Amino acid sequence: MTSRYALAITSLAAAAALLSCQKKEENAIAEVENELPMVETNVVSARDVPQINEYTATVEADNINNIAPASPNRIKTIAVEVGDHIRKGQALVTLDRAASDQLKINLEQIRREYDRAVQLLEIGAGTQQSVDQLKAQLDAATSQYDNLLENTILTSPITGVVTERNYDPGDMTGNLPVLTVGQLSPVVKVLINVTESDRAKLKTGMPVSVTFDAFANETFDAKISRIHPTVDTSTRTFRTEIIIPNSGERIIPGMFARVSVNLGERNNVVVPDRAIVKQTGSGNRYVYVLHNGRVSYERVELGRRLDDAYELLSGVNSGDTVIISGQSRLADGIEVEVINN
Repeated sequence: MTSRYALAITSLAAAAALLSCQKKEENAIAEVENELPMVETNVVSARDVPQINEYTATVEADNINNIAPASPNRIKTIAVEVGDHIRKGQALVTLDRAASDQLKINLEQIRREYDRAVQLLEIGAGTQQSVDQLKAQLDAATSQYDNLLENTILTSPITGVVTERNYDPGDMTGNLPVLTVGQLSPVVKVLINVTESDRAKLKTGMPVSVTFDAFANETFDAKISRIHPTVDTSTRTFRTEIIIPNSGERIIPGMFARVSVNLGERNNVVVPDRAIVKQTGSGNRYVYVLHNGRVSYERVELGRRLDDAYELLSGVNSGDTVIISGQSRLADGIEVEVINN
């Protein structure tokens, strides 16, 4: 009996101890659940933020000339290759002269007939009408011959670089130019597309800076040379031409360029990047703002990235206190405890 009584007493004691432990755990959980979320805060303010917009573009020659004959003809020789530097007036392509040789024979025949008609008129054996008709034929034949002769040897109207070649000797010319020549000096250009709102801030002659992947850590001074007056209806942007000095012809067509345009300054609130919260499943950004011990969940519109901070275009006012740490336990309207050092 004594043994059974002792066992019962032991079991009751163990049960009481277990109940006591469970109670303590429940009390500890309740205490944790009742604790306010601890956060760090930062008082934000507005400041002047440079509005530097960046655009990407591809370098183009300042002037492009397509070398092609006035009428189809067979190519005899091409004197240059892609990448060759050429000078203004240099002969580039020679075309077949068979047609021009035939025109020359016809021209000489008409000139002899005209000279004979003039002589007959002088001795009274001819008429002025015959002279006038032959003179008209001679002028037309001369013009046709000169034009064809000019298109037998194709020269470059500009100094530049051969950027494209579409035919080989022996080919018949077609719709494409035989050669394309680009003028790379003294300037090259890039074309960027600017929004309607930014266009109002631009003007011809405004300085800009340009960088290239090919020239690391080097910035080129440039300027706006032309702003197109009409909007591209598909993109709602205006094409804007930037010219870049290139006397040494280091910059060549096809290079990838980044254009930075300073559009002045704008006074906006700046917040630490730690304050920005991205909404899961969307591109929306939010900031928790502290008011009288409670937080509100404010959607914001980001502007420029400024090292470890962001410019805000909307959503937070200068002087607001924002949460920069502890956002994971927050929800709109809850009370928090500030633990700033």
